[in-house]
Amino acid sequence: MRPIYWGAVIVASIGWAMGGILTRAALNDGVGEWTMVAIRILIAAFMVGALLIVRRTPMPNRTTLRYGLVQAVFNLTIPYVLFTFAYAEASAGFVGLLAALIPLSTAVWAHFTLPDEPLTLPKAVGLVVAFTGVAFLLLSGDSGLSEGGRPALAVALALTAVAGIGFAGTFAKQHADEYDPTTMTGLQFAYSAVWLTVAMFAIDGAPTDVSTAGWLYMAGMAVFSTFLPFMLFYWLLQHVSATDVALTGYLVPFIALAGGLVLLDEELQLGIGVGFTLVLIGLIVADRASRRDSAEQRTRVPGIME
Repeated sequence: MRPIYWGAVIVASIGWAMGGILTRAALNDGVGEWTMVAIRILIAAFMVGALLIVRRTPMPNRTTLRYGLVQAVFNLTIPYVLFTFAYAEASAGFVGLLAALIPLSTAVWAHFTLPDEPLTLPKAVGLVVAFTGVAFLLLSGDSGLSEGGRPALAVALALTAVAGIGFAGTFAKQHADEYDPTTMTGLQFAYSAVWLTVAMFAIDGAPTDVSTAGWLYMAGMAVFSTFLPFMLFYWLLQHVSATDVALTGYLVPFIALAGGLVLLDEELQLGIGVGFTLVLIGLIVADRASRRDSAEQRTRVPGIME
């Protein structure tokens, strides 16, 4: 990929990884899970809405509205809710490790939906190695939290979220030439904000008892871990493959693990260390296969450049 695309991948990765760290900090501060998700999405929705108004972006057509609904459900609402509850059961490093499986989930979905991104044997080997790391992590019982946590529940929640993100990424790539990236970002935020706000009031109630620190955590999540990464995500899908975009999964676990250890006093337990290593090996094996396949395709089709 060109340096500008790598830069976007790195910035998005940092944003999503910091989202996990800020989520754990907000949970420690007593912010409710539904409140946290709803407020961060509401703030992000207003930011994108303001940007669309300033740009005088045309209203989306019916097709774009349908695409936005799909992304709101599978790329935002389901993953954000499940990951938030996963962070309540395990450390930022633990859940960040599971988020590293997003590239492989995307590769599996891409095999069935994107003709140019088949799941080759080396990619499959990488997938198996990475899931071996998850299995080790699960069997070890380590969560990275001093009070224990429930790692099995965190794994179930996070893997469901990962599957949803993988599907959403390939779906968005399929239709990347049919929508404006900012419009798509705004649509998924708008849809999600409606039902998540209803859920917040129904389950957590009005956010009247949130501390100043809690509001700052949610504002940080909204700007740096929601608005900015998603803007970059849909922009990247206009230019590179879905598998390349999913490479954010490489950096997220490193940043989340380091941030959790330094900022949240989380624990680097044996199960997390071994699981992290196996997942990383699996990602590297799968990514090298993807790069090789892309290079071979470019040699067969003159004029195609990354």
